[in-house]
Amino acid sequence: MLSFRFIPLVKAFLAVFILSSVSCSRMNEKSNQESVEKDPLQVLMEGNKRFAEMKPVHPDEDIYRLRSVTKEQHPFAVIVSCSDSRVSPELIFDQGIGDLFTIRTAGNIIGNVGLGSIEYAVEHLQVKLIIVLGHERCGAVDAFVQGGKTPGHIRDIIDSLKQEMEIKAIPYTDPERLDDCVRANVEHGIRQLTTQSAIIREKIHEKELRIVGGRYDLDNLKVELIHP
Repeated sequence: MLSFRFIPLVKAFLAVFILSSVSCSRMNEKSNQESVEKDPLQVLMEGNKRFAEMKPVHPDEDIYRLRSVTKEQHPFAVIVSCSDSRVSPELIFDQGIGDLFTIRTAGNIIGNVGLGSIEYAVEHLQVKLIIVLGHERCGAVDAFVQGGKTPGHIRDIIDSLKQEMEIKAIPYTDPERLDDCVRANVEHGIRQLTTQSAIIREKIHEKELRIVGGRYDLDNLKVELIHP
């Protein structure tokens, strides 16, 4: 049986716990509201700045956020990025659960299924921003640049890159060919979205959607906007 002398301590502990829980809930609500009110791109770039400076706040990861997204989701941006294990959008943009709708393939290549997924986010989830994100020293792009034989379905990735007019325009003598091909691959992804999807074109025309390109630097951890 609990001694009477411990009751005040228990009450104090409960009071602190409740106040802390309410505070976390309010912080979470504030974070969500700021994402809605601010320009989505600004939110992402501010998050990347925190990440690059090793000062992430890890928003939208508490129990209240987890419970709030069980019934529905409201991501504020689509990130089309490489599957590379070093390029995790939620980490490099310092975002949390339910914030980003991510499409990840080797070389951030956009196929029909990926395009349909993006259209779903734009049409049904009302996402206002798409970022096509390449990254420094991309292995898929490097395999294309180096040439040679590729086994299995990895060949499909290389063949997809070979067909991109933006990449084909990069001369073989370019001393920065790998990085320039990474950037060209981002440009190609943006062109795909704007030419192959009537849904996306309509949203852009109505000024309800913005598409930008970016390059993530593995060394300094920063995202550089390269388009538009």
